[in-house]
Amino acid sequence: MAPLVKRRHSTRRGGKRKAAIKLSLPTVTKGKGNEPLHLPHRAYMQDGYLIYKGEKIAKA
Repeated sequence: MAPLVKRRHSTRRGGKRKAAIKLSLPTVTKGKGNEPLHLPHRAYMQDGYLIYKGEKIAKA
């Protein structure tokens, strides 16, 4: 049998808890030279090539 709560929590109490959880915008990185803005630790497209850690890894 699952445990049961002794008393119902108010909606205000739940709302205070949910208000503390905030969304954050992802960090965007600008590389060297003319690299576009991209997410760190992710591959990205530039001039028809897939770039990761500043190196070309595949042609699209």
